[in-house]
Amino acid sequence: MLPETSPPFSTPPPTDPAPASSIFSTLGQDALAGMVVFLVALPLCLGISLASGAPLLAGIITGIVGGVVVSWLSGSHLSVSGPAASITVIILSAIASLGSFQAVMAATIVAGVVQMLLGAAQAGIIGLYFPSGVIRGMLAAIGLILIMKQIPHFMGADSDYFEDSTFYQADGQNTFSAIVSALRHLSPSATLEGSVSLLLMLVWDRPWRQRFGPLRRIPAALVVVVVAIGLNQLLGHFSPALAVRPEHLVHLPVVSSPSELVGELMFPNFRDFLNPDVYLVGLTIAVVASLATLLSVEAVDKLDPQHRQTPLNRELLAQGVGNIVSGLLGGLPMTAVIVRSSANLDAGAQTRLSAFIHGVLLLVSLLFLAQVLNLIPLSAMAAVLLIVGYKLTRPALYLRQWRLGWMHFLPFIVTILAILFLDLLKGVGLGLVVGIFFILKANAKQGYFLHHHLPAHAPGTVYLRLAEHVSFLNKAGIISELHNLSAGAHVVLDGTQTVEIDHDVLEAIEEFRLLAPSRRITLELLGIEQVALK
Repeated sequence: MLPETSPPFSTPPPTDPAPASSIFSTLGQDALAGMVVFLVALPLCLGISLASGAPLLAGIITGIVGGVVVSWLSGSHLSVSGPAASITVIILSAIASLGSFQAVMAATIVAGVVQMLLGAAQAGIIGLYFPSGVIRGMLAAIGLILIMKQIPHFMGADSDYFEDSTFYQADGQNTFSAIVSALRHLSPSATLEGSVSLLLMLVWDRPWRQRFGPLRRIPAALVVVVVAIGLNQLLGHFSPALAVRPEHLVHLPVVSSPSELVGELMFPNFRDFLNPDVYLVGLTIAVVASLATLLSVEAVDKLDPQHRQTPLNRELLAQGVGNIVSGLLGGLPMTAVIVRSSANLDAGAQTRLSAFIHGVLLLVSLLFLAQVLNLIPLSAMAAVLLIVGYKLTRPALYLRQWRLGWMHFLPFIVTILAILFLDLLKGVGLGLVVGIFFILKANAKQGYFLHHHLPAHAPGTVYLRLAEHVSFLNKAGIISELHNLSAGAHVVLDGTQTVEIDHDVLEAIEEFRLLAPSRRITLELLGIEQVALK
């Protein structure tokens, strides 16, 4: 389970190079890797902005901050930070509920502060406490929403058919009826270019490309962007009526200097911090972004040929600073993302310098390539996001969870359905409730072992041996087992091998000891102290 999608590149064989004497001793390798990551990140930054309903400039700003700022604060050598698919649903919904993107920027700053507090509180292991089925369900639901919400852009229909990420929309439509409405307003040229882009994404990700050295390093999203621009220019040249209309092209501000770029930035309205809903959205962003980051850096650390480990608490601090800066400059929330990190590793990156270079190149592209970027059809960006969404919610994931059994499948599917029909925070909450129920149910029976007719005891003896540690989670199972005993039974409850028994369990055992004579049950306690009942 990964926060954005599965790695598109193969992992190089493990090697153990000698540590570099300085960060610049691997400048050549890191510069090449930074270029590759830039080519992967550029279309994804634009696409995730599109999916979030935010200004397209916001995604580029987030990528720049992730590369230029977070790369130096993070303790990770290979991970790359930027806008992620796992955040799109929150932003799309928050823009509708809070009323403006500026309010979302304020929530992003709040999220950054929360992440810094989590890092300072040494909460880097928080991801280990979330059931994997709930996390997979969250990402699968995000994938489904990405697919459904990108259909209007894919077909060149008006984007206001999808006002937010919720199933029931403010205009009285739901997600499915909005798709039908979009079908009535599709643009043939946008649909054609989107279909060609989607086909290219599918073909380019096939194994055949791995046999060609130069091609395997060219990301599919970049190929889609180049081909879509070329196709639209050809249509415009030979038949202008068939070209995609300007409102269905990328629109970035054209600037020629850093001062002009500053003039195009959007800054938060600090009055939004008086809105309590901003803090709820900020908390949601912090939780999801932190989970996505921790899972991503864990995956990248496993792929690192030098077996370096990322300090998780420092990573939360770095992501917190990144989100504060991004929110102040008009960017989206960010996370460490597996696609760009995997591309970074596969391209031969050695240090965090490659992530920094990718951020610098994003800034350069904004200053000098905006006119070219404004030629990209939104339907091509939608095609890229459709594939990202599919990889998050591929059918094999559902089959895998089903095969793991109800304990893993039910929290997974409940999370998906609740996110689709309610919202992300409620969906994760309901999934956690279901997951915790199964955890409690499983733990209830792990405090003891039940044996019948042991040689050391008379026939008919029920022998219960307590485990080494018995917590309150085992109380329900032990009580249930004791109360299900038949009248007249001889019971041996053995705690001689137990190091610690929770006081609640001792009270439950004492209550049963006092009740046992009335049921003609003979109870023998070994190594279990008697406690006074209140």
